[in-house]
Amino acid sequence: MRLSNVAWNLLGLASPLVIAALTIPALIELIGLERFGLLALAWGLIGYAGVFDLGIGRATTQLLAQLRGQSALADIPFVIQTATRLTLLTGTIGFLFLTLAAVSGVANLIRHSADLSSEINVSVFLLALAVPVQAISATYRGVNEAFEKFRGISLLRMGLGVLNFLGPYWVAHFSNSLVWLVAILLISRITALVIFRFLAIRCVNTSLGCSSALCASVRRDEIKKQLFVFGGWVTVSSVAGPLLVQADRFVIGGLISAAAVAAYTIPYEVVVQSLVVVGAVSSVVFPSLAKQMHQDPLQWQLLFRRWLFAVIGVMLVVTVTLALLLPSLLPFWIGKNLPDESVVIGQILCLGVFANSIGSMYFSLLHAKGRSDITAKLHLIELPIFIGLLFFLINIYGLYGVAWAWVGRTVFDAILLKILSNH
Repeated sequence: MRLSNVAWNLLGLASPLVIAALTIPALIELIGLERFGLLALAWGLIGYAGVFDLGIGRATTQLLAQLRGQSALADIPFVIQTATRLTLLTGTIGFLFLTLAAVSGVANLIRHSADLSSEINVSVFLLALAVPVQAISATYRGVNEAFEKFRGISLLRMGLGVLNFLGPYWVAHFSNSLVWLVAILLISRITALVIFRFLAIRCVNTSLGCSSALCASVRRDEIKKQLFVFGGWVTVSSVAGPLLVQADRFVIGGLISAAAVAAYTIPYEVVVQSLVVVGAVSSVVFPSLAKQMHQDPLQWQLLFRRWLFAVIGVMLVVTVTLALLLPSLLPFWIGKNLPDESVVIGQILCLGVFANSIGSMYFSLLHAKGRSDITAKLHLIELPIFIGLLFFLINIYGLYGVAWAWVGRTVFDAILLKILSNH
C-alpha cells in the first residue's frame, strides 16, 4: 500500500468540494433558488442511486483482491463478467422503478411552481437512465480498486466531481431548464462508465497477459455466492447508513423547527467534511488488506496498525484544530445570520468525527475479511438505538442533545467495530 495512492484518493475526494464552494453561489444566482433546490434533490437522488448496485462493486473489490492474494488469476474474468451482469440487472430494476415514479406523477410530491411539472418529470426519467450506468460503473471502479490503480480512479473521480458542479454552472449560462441541468449529470456519468470500463480491461489484460475470453474460470457457483452474500450485506449498510446520517435533521425539523435544522446542519457539514482524509485512506486500505490477508497473512496486522495510528494522529490534529477555529471560521463564512448555537454544536461534533475516523478503519478491516454481514447487522442495531437517543436527548438538551446523540453513536460504533474485528 503506497502513500501516493492515499494522496491521489484525497485529491479526488477534495477537489469537488472546492468546486462546489466556488460555483454554488453563482449557480443559485443564475437559475434561482427553486430550481437550485430541485437540482440539489437531483444530486442527492443520483448519489443514492448507487444503492441499486446492491454492493456488488465493493464485493468485486474484496473478491478480486482476495484472488490476487491467492494467485488465482484465472477466476478474475468470470468475477468481472458475473458482477457486470448482476449490476446491469439491478440497475435496470432501478431504472424501471424511477421511470414508474415519473409516469405516476412524482412531481406532485414536491412543492413547486406549476410551470416546472414537465421539467421535473423529464428530469426524473433522465435520472432513471443514470441508475444502471451508476450500478455498472461501481463494478468497474471495484476492479480498479482491487488492482490498486488509484491514480486513474482519482483522476476520473475528480473529473466527475468537478463536472457534477461545474457542468450545471456552465449549462446555466445558456439555459435555466432543469432538464438540461440534469442532462449534463447523466452525460458525465456515461462518460465515467466508458472510462472506468477501459481502465478495468487494461488492468485485467496487463495482469493476466490475455483477454478475458481466453482465461478459464473455475468455482463459478462459489464466486456467485460470494458476490451475492457480500454485496447483499453491503446493500443493507447502504440503506441503513444514510438513515443514520439523516435521522438527526429530520427529528430536529419535526420537533423544533426548520431554522433549527440550519443551525445544526451548518456546523455539521463543515466538520464532517474533514472525514475526506479518512475516506482517502480507508478506501486504499480495504483492497490492500484483502490481498495481503491471503498473500502474506503474517504482515497484514502490521500494515493495518500503521495506517490506523496514522489516521488517529492526523485526525486528532484536524479535529482539535477545527474545534479551535470554529468560533472564527463559522461567523466569517455565514456572517451575521449564524445561529448562536452553531459554534458549540460544531465543537461537540468534532468529538464524533474523531471517533468516526477510527470506526471507519475497523469498518474497512471487517470488509477486507469479507465480513460485510457484521457491519450491516451493526447498522441495523444502531438505527433504533440512535433514533431513541435522539428523541430522549433533544427533549432535555435541545440541539446540543442531538449533537451529543450523534457523538454517542459514533463512539459506540467505533468501540463495537474494534471488538468485532478481533473475531
